[in-house]
Amino acid sequence: MLGRAVAGHWRRSGAAVLALGRQQADITDPAQVLHWMDAFGPEVIVNCAAFTQVDACEERREHALDVNGRALDHIAAAAERRGAHLIHVSSDYVFDGRGSSPIPEDAPTGPRSAYGESKLLGEQRALAYGRTLVVRASWLFGPGGPNFAATIARLLREGRTPLKVVDDQVGRPTYTPFLARALWDLARLGATGTLHYGNRDAVSWHGFAVEIARQVAPGTEVLPVPTSEFPRPAERPAYSVLDVTRFEDAVGRVVEPWVSGLATYLDIGGSRT
Repeated sequence: MLGRAVAGHWRRSGAAVLALGRQQADITDPAQVLHWMDAFGPEVIVNCAAFTQVDACEERREHALDVNGRALDHIAAAAERRGAHLIHVSSDYVFDGRGSSPIPEDAPTGPRSAYGESKLLGEQRALAYGRTLVVRASWLFGPGGPNFAATIARLLREGRTPLKVVDDQVGRPTYTPFLARALWDLARLGATGTLHYGNRDAVSWHGFAVEIARQVAPGTEVLPVPTSEFPRPAERPAYSVLDVTRFEDAVGRVVEPWVSGLATYLDIGGSRT
């Protein structure tokens, strides 16, 4: 989902892009990573690959650590071989979600799931290479992959209402084409270190679903429920609103509203992607 958005935006911006799927380049295989590094010789590597099935990560912890964590050793080594700028996309799940104010980049991490643990390991491995930028993002939705907005829109169009959606988890929905633009802007700046990105404004999953319903099926009832009503194997952060001030200062613009990204996404058939 994110890889598709990055490839599209960067090509439209004039970059020569080699976009590789898992069948072409398994990032856990150092030989494959180095092969493409030597064949294409990129100036920038954007790692959009991840094992993102949060609940499955609890059962397949070692696989999550391999893909989301240890594989960054191979990618960073390949970037160093070329002298390329490495951009690695991470997650709000590296935090414990127990706060109540926007989370800055230097806040203490404390993942409470195997997925979060694996993403934090990936950050650490990536940042061991000096020309690395880690961009933490949250609640991604967009064309090309399963996501919350697609699921809710589909349920609404199928008439499976009223919907029950948790209202005690708060974060920043992030439209992948907007994130792709952000990564392009940061690459042009040669930014390194760690930055947070997400769209405005913060909202609960229930609030997000209410806006989807407003755009897809006005008047549909969306009921707020606590997380405890939907127990899952992996613990979700209750509050994962990332502070994007540092990003806005770096690029000289405010982050985009997720509501406008949602409108674009739904207009191009969000429930079918």
